[in-house]
Amino acid sequence: MSTAHVAAAQALSLDATSRRSFLATGSLTLASVAATGMLPVFAQDAQTQALLGVAAQQLPAIPAIKRSVIIDTDPGQDDAIAVLFALAAPERLDVRALTVSVGNMPLSITEKNARRVRDWAGRTDVPVYAGYPRPLIREPIFADDVHGKTGLDGPMLHEPRGPLSQGHAVDYLIKTLRSAEAGSVVLVGLGPLTNIAAALNMAPDIKPAISEVVVLGGAWGVGGNITPAATFNLYADPEAASVVFRSGVPVTAVSHDAARRVLVTPERIEPFRRLGNTAGKVVANILDSAMDFAMRRRGVKVGPMYDPCVIAYLLQPELFKGARVPVDIETRGEFTAGATVVDFRGYTKRKANTLWINSVDIDGFYGLLEQHIARLP
Repeated sequence: MSTAHVAAAQALSLDATSRRSFLATGSLTLASVAATGMLPVFAQDAQTQALLGVAAQQLPAIPAIKRSVIIDTDPGQDDAIAVLFALAAPERLDVRALTVSVGNMPLSITEKNARRVRDWAGRTDVPVYAGYPRPLIREPIFADDVHGKTGLDGPMLHEPRGPLSQGHAVDYLIKTLRSAEAGSVVLVGLGPLTNIAAALNMAPDIKPAISEVVVLGGAWGVGGNITPAATFNLYADPEAASVVFRSGVPVTAVSHDAARRVLVTPERIEPFRRLGNTAGKVVANILDSAMDFAMRRRGVKVGPMYDPCVIAYLLQPELFKGARVPVDIETRGEFTAGATVVDFRGYTKRKANTLWINSVDIDGFYGLLEQHIARLP
């Protein structure tokens, strides 16, 4: 990684004062960056860990069994890569449907993008259901400054080859979960959690069917990416996020503490381009566009990889470290709406409701992603 890339990566995770100090002193070395991912690390000794609270542990491998998955998404560039990743693993992930909500873009764009991604994967058998066009309470916010006016800037876009499935995404969730066996379905939240929260509110009897809800969002050590305190997916609908985290259903949060360790650089993009298949080119073109955004925003070509980390967790959790802790979502703060309140030290005396993922094997992640994208058309 070039010195410029290191500087930009550090800027992703330090406050303004620290950034100025870093730029002034250049004190971080490539070795320290490689060791820490530019992010806070947990204690290396028992005494310090006792002060910090619950320690993150490497997650165990799981049996190579096929699991039933419903992906709720708002594509979005990194969402598109995540969905391709999941659809490339049919022997492990039975993707029952894509349910789509407002999020990175308006619903009219995100549902069309979901169908495009399905086409790129050669998986028109997977139904796509449109859900909520706005958050539960608040006005929608969008991320077209990041993802472009299409939501999928980078690759050449086509008209989707198949239609939307009939019916509302929330109705589909409720019907499917009511007929499922206990603990048999994983819900994956790659965007705002509006659809999932609405289903839980309307039909609390679906909870036993859900083995876990795996979400991309939240930050404890690195701050937000839409406000200083909040990450986009939770900030976009904090009331929905609060419903999900307080539902009593097992929640796994693949936090930005982990995802911002997975840096995209031009050197990381080239292997996907060299795959020679359509999906590899799509991924490379999406990441090229992300690098252009990073250049405009930060002055160098480096940025985080978010949503695909969720799929890597589902396929190979041993790549990650995490801890079971109480987590709640701030819904009323003037400056902190959507922030994740992560209680590593037991202040709230609440029962742990979340597996908080905060670290990842970066090379292992990229190897797994490349292996699966290579399988696609």
